Amino acid sequence: MAAPKTDYIPILAFVLDFETGGLNCQDCAVTQIAIHAIRIDNFEKVGSFVRYIYPYDKKEVKGATPKRKVLKSKFDAEQKTPMEYNDRALEVSGLDMETLYGKGEPLEQVAQDCIAFMRDVLPKGTTKGRLPIIVGQNITFDEGFLCQMFEYAGLMSDLQKVVRGYKDFYGNWHPQLLDTIHLGQLALSHNPSVNSFKLELMCEMIGVELDDAHDADADVAATTNVLGEFTKRMRSKAGVSDGSEIQINKAEKTRKHFKI
Repeated sequence: MAAPKTDYIPILAFVLDFETGGLNCQDCAVTQIAIHAIRIDNFEKVGSFVRYIYPYDKKEVKGATPKRKVLKSKFDAEQKTPMEYNDRALEVSGLDMETLYGKGEPLEQVAQDCIAFMRDVLPKGTTKGRLPIIVGQNITFDEGFLCQMFEYAGLMSDLQKVVRGYKDFYGNWHPQLLDTIHLGQLALSHNPSVNSFKLELMCEMIGVELDDAHDADADVAATTNVLGEFTKRMRSKAGVSDGSEIQINKAEKTRKHFKI
């Protein structure tokens, strides 16, 4: 008896990058987020999400931030603490406070729109074990800011429904991550001349062209192409693969600097 015919449901990856106000996700703000939704069978981009974030204050998150001092009386005004925006971090990302105030949207709204975007691109019939994974360059850095954004917005439980993840020993949920640095080390560390796995260096090694824009969206585009080139190598037979099923977006210009 023939097996029942089933429709193919592609698996997606969310290639992600944050620009931030600094390195510490407990103190520093998110300034920009970019996500490309990519089919990992052929690397077709099925959607993209890019936002600037309006400057915001710190919030208490259970188990993640120190408790504030109790107010002396109910009439005392609550002290607000702005998130940090380091000048050097803004310079690296090509952003400034004027841009964030002018183009930024409230963090809570960005988080809500992000969830809506992820739901919209999710293929119909996707099961829990085939939910998208999150991919990025030095992605553990971005994970902290991803958790900050969704915890601050009160949408962490919603994120768990659209992204593959797991719970650690303490019961804390984490998204499943794939870091292009690790892929680069697997693919290139046999070459003694390779002593760094920064994004721009890996692009040079494997022939990926770089966009010269200085924002999260450009980082995501380059990271996606690096991932695609490494995937071609994994799918090769006897070292030969035409890679015809994998779509690579070529850029016309080169970028001089990438933040990892």
